[in-house]
Amino acid sequence: MTLSNEEVVAHSGALMHTYSRWPVAMVRGEGVWLWDADGNQYLDFAAGIAVAILGHSHPAVAEAIADQARTLLHCSNLFYIPQQVELANWLVKHSAMDQVFFCNSGAEASEAAIKLARRWAYHNGMPERSTVITLEHSFHGRTLGALTATAQPKYQEGFGPLLGGVRHVPVGDVKALEEALDGTVCAVMMEMVQGEGGVMPVPTDYVQEVRALCDRRNVLLVIDEVQTGMGRTGTFFAYEQFGVEPDICTLAKGLANGVPVGAVLAKRRVAEAFVPGSHGSTFGGNPLAMRAALATVEVVEKERLWEKAARRGAYLRGRLANALGNHPHLREIRGMGLMLGVVLDEGASQVAEACLKRGLLVTVAGGTTIRLLPPLIVEEPEIDMAVERLTAALDDVFGRE
Repeated sequence: MTLSNEEVVAHSGALMHTYSRWPVAMVRGEGVWLWDADGNQYLDFAAGIAVAILGHSHPAVAEAIADQARTLLHCSNLFYIPQQVELANWLVKHSAMDQVFFCNSGAEASEAAIKLARRWAYHNGMPERSTVITLEHSFHGRTLGALTATAQPKYQEGFGPLLGGVRHVPVGDVKALEEALDGTVCAVMMEMVQGEGGVMPVPTDYVQEVRALCDRRNVLLVIDEVQTGMGRTGTFFAYEQFGVEPDICTLAKGLANGVPVGAVLAKRRVAEAFVPGSHGSTFGGNPLAMRAALATVEVVEKERLWEKAARRGAYLRGRLANALGNHPHLREIRGMGLMLGVVLDEGASQVAEACLKRGLLVTVAGGTTIRLLPPLIVEEPEIDMAVERLTAALDDVFGRE
């Protein structure tokens, strides 16, 4: 029996209320479109929060999942998993890294990156170096270690005491970072674009200063590419546009187009600190997730979707500027590639709700920013439609001022 939106909501009492959900139940997707239980159609410019980079129900991924499910879903990491080996080699080939560890989410990847950084210091005779520095407004996940690294108090409230050995510094303040980089620090961890912080690109010159400081102080640079990776910003990894290479890099979200998977990539000199027993994951790198990820990266590479993200991102930014540039409530349009934010002076949540009613899915980041994260396969007519619906939603909330 198929339930309506209202009926699904009415039967949802067994769920913990950890999300502020719209009263809508999504049941089907295709490309950049989603349909709810009542048959309403939505243009998806959220992509499951940067996950469905190939769009929904992509045939290559769907077939890979179905075939692998008929073959082998899971086996222990006590054995070699061919798909895991293949994906690791693909990621190494397309990055500045040498080795990979697979897990199940971005938060798990953040936890593993923190562990690896601390283990690297210990492995190299520096056990006193256990502190990790992150940036204000950052987001690295909701598990306890990742939550401590997330420098946003609203996510941390009620979960103390948090993990020790983590400090936060202001974005762009080189002097503050220099002062924080004492003899207890093993790593600096940062995003190239702070997604949950409001789609805020970190200044390029600051990123390069951080890299140089880390080199001088023998400290690792960890770059969180969970939301920015997989081509979304116009290059496969966002760090490519900043003229730096990390020592450790995290991936998740779009890596398998919706199947849960995370990855930690590292330089060999760092990765060698992990030995059997140092870290692990029961489900990490399982055959199903690896097969889905392989199908995803094959499409990304074949269609050079990072280049398409750069072109479509420029087109979307231009259309937004033309449509909204003189809007009295617009503060800024910012971001990179197909990771853009429309920053308002008020009313972002109301605008997102108005977009939903008009059949456009967006998210709010940083309290004041409408975040646009469409699938990387989006075409110009769909972008035109999204901008029209967003413009109408702004009129719904603010009127034609």
